Amino acid sequence: MEQNAQVTGLRGAAAKRVRISIVLGVWGLFYCCYRAYYALGGTFGMFGTPVSHEQWLMVNAFGAGILLVAAVLPVATLPLWRRSHGRRVLQALCWAVTVGCVMHALINGIQRVLSLAGVMHLDLPFWTTIDHRTADLQDLLFNEPWFLVEGLLWAWLAMASLSAGRARRRWLISAGVAIAVLTAVGMLSATGVIGTFIVG
Repeated sequence: MEQNAQVTGLRGAAAKRVRISIVLGVWGLFYCCYRAYYALGGTFGMFGTPVSHEQWLMVNAFGAGILLVAAVLPVATLPLWRRSHGRRVLQALCWAVTVGCVMHALINGIQRVLSLAGVMHLDLPFWTTIDHRTADLQDLLFNEPWFLVEGLLWAWLAMASLSAGRARRRWLISAGVAIAVLTAVGMLSATGVIGTFIVG
């Protein structure tokens, strides 16, 4: 009876991982298409004139490639969750992506809010001309929410593979502390309190 319950629980967790991975794949493809649109020369929604149009295309093509990998990765690695070593590696990957994406969203989101409030001026040398307000709003309402949701989805994927209790608490607390520390360091760097610290 107990063994049957364990098997049912494992199957349920596996099914949940599949669902989350598919959602992650679709979410990644959504943002990949956005970058690919600009890489192919699209102009709708642009908030300025880049210094180099060729560089603009190349940067977006590179971004679209990275995002395509990010979209395929959670689905492609599904078989690894069945192996103990693979599961530990993937849990570490989930942790790193969660911390990186949530930190990215928080740091850039805070900067955009401060920019909109007139408290901070963002130096954007990539652009010859730029509508700062439109750029701030686009980043705040579109780009950074994507990173936040991406990070939270990877955290959800990790939770689906961890047993309830101590393991989940340890994972969440360590990720939360890392996000808080790196966000604080990033903002101190962005406001000039400390030297340059690249956060993405």
